[in-house]
Amino acid sequence: MIGISGATGAIYAIRLLERCRASGCETHLIASSAGVLNVHHELGLDRKALERLADHAYSPADVGAAIASGSFATHAMVVAPCSMKTLAAVAHGLSDNLMTRAADVTLKERRRLVLMVRETPFNLAHLRNMTAVTEMGGIIFPPLPAFYLRPQSIDELINDTVERVLALIGVEAASPKSWTGL
Repeated sequence: MIGISGATGAIYAIRLLERCRASGCETHLIASSAGVLNVHHELGLDRKALERLADHAYSPADVGAAIASGSFATHAMVVAPCSMKTLAAVAHGLSDNLMTRAADVTLKERRRLVLMVRETPFNLAHLRNMTAVTEMGGIIFPPLPAFYLRPQSIDELINDTVERVLALIGVEAASPKSWTGL
């Protein structure tokens, strides 16, 4: 599952969807209205174009969707980008929409949940929420570039981050660059 919430960095979700499709992974997409707004602003895509990148797409209001239940078998969930609002909802178990419900289910079923948080600087509430999600088994993954790999473009930075996330959730086709030493 891939969630897109209202924070900058929509390209990470798009690239995740593209790589999952290329790898043969089935994707279930939940995009908040603020997430769709950012996708449009940052990349020029509307909701329909965004949803075509996924195998299945859901409205955040569809809390009765199959993915809202632990009986629906999923491998992992990534929220890319993850706003501080979505982080807070997950940290406090609010489950007030399908994205946060799916994240809650992912945690309760002990599956991988990766939140690509996008905000700086962090305030104490952000840090406490990240700690709470980590203590519940979630993974906080700010999309920070690996400059030591000497990327030649922004695209390389994005691709490396996405490959690292794919490896983290167990996608066999993931190909992150590894540090080989000096």
